[in-house]
Amino acid sequence: MARTYRALAALLSYPTDALQGATGEIAAVLAEEGLVPLPRRAAIDDLLAELAGRDIYDLQERYFALFDRSRTLSLHLFEHVHGESRDRGQAMADLIALYRGHGLEPTAGELPDFLPLFLEFISLLPAAGAQSLLAESAAILGTLAERLVTRKSAYAAVFAALAALANAPAVDVPDTGVEDPDDLAALDAAWEEAAVHFGPGEQIGAYGARETDEESLIRLLLEREIMTPKAADAVCRRYYDSNPARFRSPDLFEPAHILFKARRDDADAYAKAEAQATAMLALINDIARRATVALGCG
Repeated sequence: MARTYRALAALLSYPTDALQGATGEIAAVLAEEGLVPLPRRAAIDDLLAELAGRDIYDLQERYFALFDRSRTLSLHLFEHVHGESRDRGQAMADLIALYRGHGLEPTAGELPDFLPLFLEFISLLPAAGAQSLLAESAAILGTLAERLVTRKSAYAAVFAALAALANAPAVDVPDTGVEDPDDLAALDAAWEEAAVHFGPGEQIGAYGARETDEESLIRLLLEREIMTPKAADAVCRRYYDSNPARFRSPDLFEPAHILFKARRDDADAYAKAEAQATAMLALINDIARRATVALGCG
């Protein structure tokens, strides 16, 4: 078990007064265990000095701008692998099961792929097991280090140290540009799901529907040749009163519970269902947190 991973997890957590007061202890742990190469430790010392000496509100604002308002710097590992796909939910359930298998119970307030939580977990493992798990994220860690270097952020030192511990290979980092944390429109666009693109030769019709070139020509011909009669207000009212069901949306339901079926006498099935439920709860809480952040930025 290595306290180095726990120390690095603390450096990547949200800045607090307690973290500012612990910078000396963090430096001592890194020096005592010596897992982080000396040049990487020297760079981390610069971050420790910033954390210890800068105003706490400035530190929190910088952290929020980097890691909460920038998708390319997300501290959630599966964000860089699965995005918002359904695969992320199952990956999180598997990770929760792994945590529980080693006696770590994740809290409902944080997703299991949150990097500081992941580092806390591997700090409980033997050295070989910790390095093996960290190596699975080596490419992500190396990429995040490069992106933080382009932003001239002292946090790059932590990711460079983690990449070194994971024996990360050199990676080609795409040019993502420097995100302006005050450009809310650009941030909204970055957090949207990728649009679904169809084949070539397609257009957007007058009502937002996608259509081919041939369909577009047919629509234009019909619009030109067919005259649609205009109904009087009284006629529209009679039709509306006679067909109320056609002018209402389907019923909306707000579930109070989401059930994951499993027999209590089937320990494996029950544990799997419990892990899925915990992952779903964490995902719902994360969506709610992002919505709260978005409302605060509006």
